[in-house]
Amino acid sequence: MMALEQINSLLGALSTNRFYENKLGGLTSVTSLAEFTEKVPFTTKDELAADQKAHPPYGSNLTHPLASYNRFHQTSGTSGQPLIWLDDPAGWNWLCDNWVWVWQKAGVTKGQAAFFPFSFGPFLGFWAGFESANSLGIRTIPAGGLTSEHRVKMMARLRPEILCCTPTYGLRLAEVAGNARDLGVQKIIVAGEPGGSLPEVRNRLTEAWDAEVIDHHGMTEIGPVTVGDINDPGRLLVRHESYYCEVINPDEKGIGELVLTTLGRHGSPILRYRTGDLVQPDEDFALKGGIIGRVDDMVVVRGVNLYPGAVEEVVRSVAGIVEYEVLIEEVNSMSEVRIRAEGTGAAELQNRLREVFSLRIPVEETPAGTLERFEMKSKRWKRIS
Repeated sequence: MMALEQINSLLGALSTNRFYENKLGGLTSVTSLAEFTEKVPFTTKDELAADQKAHPPYGSNLTHPLASYNRFHQTSGTSGQPLIWLDDPAGWNWLCDNWVWVWQKAGVTKGQAAFFPFSFGPFLGFWAGFESANSLGIRTIPAGGLTSEHRVKMMARLRPEILCCTPTYGLRLAEVAGNARDLGVQKIIVAGEPGGSLPEVRNRLTEAWDAEVIDHHGMTEIGPVTVGDINDPGRLLVRHESYYCEVINPDEKGIGELVLTTLGRHGSPILRYRTGDLVQPDEDFALKGGIIGRVDDMVVVRGVNLYPGAVEEVVRSVAGIVEYEVLIEEVNSMSEVRIRAEGTGAAELQNRLREVFSLRIPVEETPAGTLERFEMKSKRWKRIS
């Protein structure tokens, strides 16, 4: 089914959805994708959060009666109150089908084992990945509620071929293991934060584990959207069969904000959702360099735009740096940043930052074990008063 047909099927199903009934003003079909983008307004996270406050606890973005929904998830809440998200069986099956595509594009096959080294909380995380892996005959190993040390011992005993985690936690597990290359992992599927598409981060993980690194990204309110191209690891392939994608407000390099419409999640849909993710699509609408950054994460320092992913790329190019954090403070109404780094190579890092960004960014070397470690999404960028 073509995108226009899928969009009209979605629009026609929303007469019982109070949230979109109000936004669409009776629109039930369009004659072109151009008409869709002209007549359908954006949806924002703040708007969804306000709706859930006004119609607690689940909000009004429900197409079916509440009794039809059997899955509960919520966002991690890193940028405000968590969004609650419900799915009916059809919507959940659609999510899992998208994750089947992720597994297949990543080259994971029946009979292999996938290790999930994190607690399964209420956010979507790898829930759909876990269930879809089972449906493909992939042996799933949950490792929630364990310390990093115990997870490494479990991996040494079971020798799973696949590891699923954030890039940050992949590096942390390697640090704990001492020699992660002996654990037998062949592929690492990373998500939750930028990194898998960044060459220096990917190289650091590959070197630590002697494994292929495959990026992936999605959101609780959207579902699994992309997977790394195994033939060109710097690109993220988009599941166009399931999402209508736009990029708005592109700059001179074509970098703009990713806007997504879910084409098969009719029970809890999203139309023209401003994700806040900055991307650079190529001619096939794959995303060059993965998720480049977040619209709201950019910091302007003396006229230079600093994105967390770009800084991460430079940090990971210095072999001696084990962990780091970025401190942001306002000085004379201007943003300034400095970095605290664990390990060796602070002077080298400071020089490389100057070379890349033409900025002097102070780097302070801190004692081993003093900086926070992360199991899920990292929170390295901190504003201080």
